[in-house]
Amino acid sequence: MLRYETLSKEVAEKIVSDSSVGKMSPYAFNEENIIRRNMKHDKPTAIRTACIRDVDKILHCPYYCRYADKTQVFSFYKNDDISRRSLHVQLVSRTARTIGKALGLNLDLIEAMALGHDIGHTPFGHAGESILDELFFTHAGKHFSHNIHSVRVLDGIFPYNISLQTLSGIASHDGELELSEYRPSELSSFEEFDALIESCYEDKANVRALVPSTLEGCVVRISDIIAYLGKDRQDAERANIINSSSFESTGIGSYNAELMNNLVVNIVENSYGKPYIKMDDAHFAALKKAKADNYSLIYLDPLVQSDINSSIKPMMAEMYDKLLSDLESGNKESPIFTHHIDYVNKAHYKRETPYLDNEHNQIVVDYIASMTDDYFVDLYEYIFPESNLSVKYKGYFE
Repeated sequence: MLRYETLSKEVAEKIVSDSSVGKMSPYAFNEENIIRRNMKHDKPTAIRTACIRDVDKILHCPYYCRYADKTQVFSFYKNDDISRRSLHVQLVSRTARTIGKALGLNLDLIEAMALGHDIGHTPFGHAGESILDELFFTHAGKHFSHNIHSVRVLDGIFPYNISLQTLSGIASHDGELELSEYRPSELSSFEEFDALIESCYEDKANVRALVPSTLEGCVVRISDIIAYLGKDRQDAERANIINSSSFESTGIGSYNAELMNNLVVNIVENSYGKPYIKMDDAHFAALKKAKADNYSLIYLDPLVQSDINSSIKPMMAEMYDKLLSDLESGNKESPIFTHHIDYVNKAHYKRETPYLDNEHNQIVVDYIASMTDDYFVDLYEYIFPESNLSVKYKGYFE
């Protein structure tokens, strides 16, 4: 039987009372404190406030459209009912704004971080990310993490002058690391931020050590987990990997609607008026158990993993070597020039360093990470028409 929790009468009445007079949380981010690389530009106006400007920039980033064909977990299914990354970022945004509105936080900052948090993600989900990380480290001694690359997309490939607060939330959104309590950590300058980002290229452990600099960033971080936890279960059922009875209830429910409602309610109940985002011990334990169940029953399922190792991994390795060779030899007919470098350069943003002057492995990584699943498959077939490697999709009628 489905069970939906509700707020205590005391907290519910306090939220309604404070909201009726427009009272914000004392811990909400004040946009007067926004920090940008170039403070002379992107001045807020009555219509386009500081964080709205960040939202607009992210929505109009050329790579934002590519969310629509980047898969979440189930990369080898032709099924219009299985989530793509475009839906995921909307779910994160909606979940985070629901929590943020109840807590009296800055909703525009939340939206900017949520919509931008996965813009640097690879094709083929976290499996594609792991493969690209291995290739980058082998060739250049650097690590690849999609959240760090999301910062690179919005701050380097396209230098949008996005705020430090938004970029911090994007960099530290790691939805694979659950905590019972999230407290923001002060971040006062881009110099400090840049050093943190650089350390993540050197050691992946540093990625998980990143902490959001605002309470809004903390909300986005937990909302990332809430948004995928039950939705991945729905997708797995639609892909016939599991059935609805595969998961036992952990106290917060088994179904997406239950999970989302009960976690959101508990977070608001335990966080209202506080300088942190928190859930109680029982809900945190249930969240960890539910996430562990997803791993054992979905993410590590042989049907989910098989085509990654047999096809995508060798295909990406071949593609990486070919693109790097074309770049180093200056083959201007190669797609890395015609489809990537030329495309990036059409965005006429002032860069401290011309894009082509970036280290060559970084440019190759930028290109592969930017690809959608379908583009990756088509590019591989274009570059290697005689190859026996291919991606086999499970069709609609199988």
